[in-house]
Amino acid sequence: MTADAKQIICIKWGTKFGPEYVNRLRGMIARNITPPFRLVCFTDDGAGLHPDIAVRPLPDFDYTAPTNTLGKWPKSRLWGDLGDITGTVLFLDLDVVIVGNLDDFFTFGDPDDTVLATNPQSVKPFEKLGQTSVYRMRVGKLAPLQDIFRADPQAIADEYRFEQRFVTRRAPGGVRFWPKGWVVHFRSHCVPAWPLRYWQAPRIPAGARIVIFAGSLNPPDAIAGRWSEEDTPRAPADHLRAAFDGRRREGLSRHLRHYLKPTDWVARLWRE
Repeated sequence: MTADAKQIICIKWGTKFGPEYVNRLRGMIARNITPPFRLVCFTDDGAGLHPDIAVRPLPDFDYTAPTNTLGKWPKSRLWGDLGDITGTVLFLDLDVVIVGNLDDFFTFGDPDDTVLATNPQSVKPFEKLGQTSVYRMRVGKLAPLQDIFRADPQAIADEYRFEQRFVTRRAPGGVRFWPKGWVVHFRSHCVPAWPLRYWQAPRIPAGARIVIFAGSLNPPDAIAGRWSEEDTPRAPADHLRAAFDGRRREGLSRHLRHYLKPTDWVARLWRE
């Protein structure tokens, strides 16, 4: 691997995502990037991963995991020393769908910048919150955040709730954001507004390069046409009937809004 290879990293722990997620990520990267590149997966189980994926153990980081918080705090393992992985890296969540070319993610701004996606769903007015489903960093630059977090993980989690808010506010040197439209949120930017979603399938916004699936709606759900893996895919009329015949799992308003038609382009693009 040459010194100028584009480096992409991901992390897989536990059993939520199987090896097929990493293998599909590798396939999407390969179809949307100018080589050379390498994908490095930090994981506690490398079984079933494609042979072209560089497998590394989860980085050591001793801390007491916070409880009752929504953030993906195990991602903090990647903020410090990554062994033989050095320089600038692009991090991708396992459940993203790549829909355009990735080359510009490696040349945008300064190589030393920490660059995040913009989170469209901040609950705080006027807050510009970063999204760490797609971010670039210089390896080790966020190590000071590990020190702060390690000192009192629960207090940090209680204050910031999400690890991406902690990174947005406390990253050394501050953060930058990808140009508008490069990274889009499936629910916020692809799913048509209500009630259009009852007869229009989700679409890829013009200029998008990566679609993120934050929350409980993941690519398999988009393909099936369901709001989460707990839901049953239904035709529009049956979904409306389910709102009133005792088959809904949530309040009436949420049930009516949580409708999704099957998304063919996710099935076409999210593959090895």
